[in-house]
Amino acid sequence: MTIPDSIVPKRSELDASQGPVVVEFGTPWCGFCRAAQPMIREVIDQNPGVRHISVEDGKGKRLGRTYQVKLWPTLIFLKNGQEQARCVRPATRQALETALERIL
Repeated sequence: MTIPDSIVPKRSELDASQGPVVVEFGTPWCGFCRAAQPMIREVIDQNPGVRHISVEDGKGKRLGRTYQVKLWPTLIFLKNGQEQARCVRPATRQALETALERIL
């Protein structure tokens, strides 16, 4: 599930979330983000019970700062609001699948 930038959740909402959630931070113009998109989509789409929130990050965007996001894309894997894993600029399906297993 991709949420438009105008409906970016608050950190408190993510902290209170139930079940598996993947929060993806990036930008439309980021080359690393664009290159990783097909792999990210494929892995997440294979797990329909996982809520996927795509957040445009950058200057003036606070949510990414609360998770200390420094590089894009960064995927935060939450289970019941708690971070269980993180993938920064994932290069392989295995990295994403391993992180995803921790929240399923």
